[in-house]
Amino acid sequence: MRECATRAALDAALEPRRRAGKRIGFVPTMGALHEGHLTLVRQARANCDLVVASIFVNPTQFGPGEDFNRYPREEEADRRLLESAGCDLLFLPSVEEIYPSGQQTRVEVEPLGSELCGAFRPGHFRGVATVVAILLHQVAPQLLFLGLKDRQQFILLRRMVRDLSMPVEVRGVATVREADGLAMSSRNRYLDARARHQATGLYRALQSASSSWRAGVRDVAFLEAVGREILHDAGIERIDYVAVRDVEHLAPLQGSEEDGLMLIAAHVGQARLIDNMRLSGVAE
Repeated sequence: MRECATRAALDAALEPRRRAGKRIGFVPTMGALHEGHLTLVRQARANCDLVVASIFVNPTQFGPGEDFNRYPREEEADRRLLESAGCDLLFLPSVEEIYPSGQQTRVEVEPLGSELCGAFRPGHFRGVATVVAILLHQVAPQLLFLGLKDRQQFILLRRMVRDLSMPVEVRGVATVREADGLAMSSRNRYLDARARHQATGLYRALQSASSSWRAGVRDVAFLEAVGREILHDAGIERIDYVAVRDVEHLAPLQGSEEDGLMLIAAHVGQARLIDNMRLSGVAE
């Protein structure tokens, strides 16, 4: 696996492949990798001639008081994992490489960027959209692979790509879960034993909503209230939201749609966790 730390080195490594017409797949990450990330790399490996991953803890998507300084950084372990999963090229840029001095441009996708997680983390999705736009410009892949655990991020970035006519196909990859249903996340390592047990409440709330939906329940307020009750019963008190939305655009449901999506964001111990599930039970 080759490594690059600068735009110039990245371009030098990729340009011969581009000229040869190779199909490039890209997996952007912030490191602290787990099986969810590696699944993205394997999907890229199965569909592309060249797999590029990046590790960049993006400061512009963290707000005041959030965990930027303590966000886990494990580059050596991440390198081994990426190589074992089939990554060909790892981009490890510095903050200055991504945001050169004097850079003023930001990318916003609204109103979605200010809803759900965006309402609780102002500016977060502006930082996400900006860094991914920069990385896509630098890597110029044909395929971008994103996990569906952060469904809002996936839909927002897909919208950005469409709106800006970026020549890349965005592919969502299903959430990878632990045996007890907890969605894999780099922030799970913040959980002590008690919080780890409580965190399974997110999956139970999603499962309950899915079961009710498949039984014909379409009362959004009822589904959201039951979800909150399950979280409270698990000992989770700080809940940012439990929301049932449209699967494709995260718009409020208008009627008896065949499918909906429940999204949850809650603070468990020292971690803010997110999760979601298609209520119809359709596999993704």
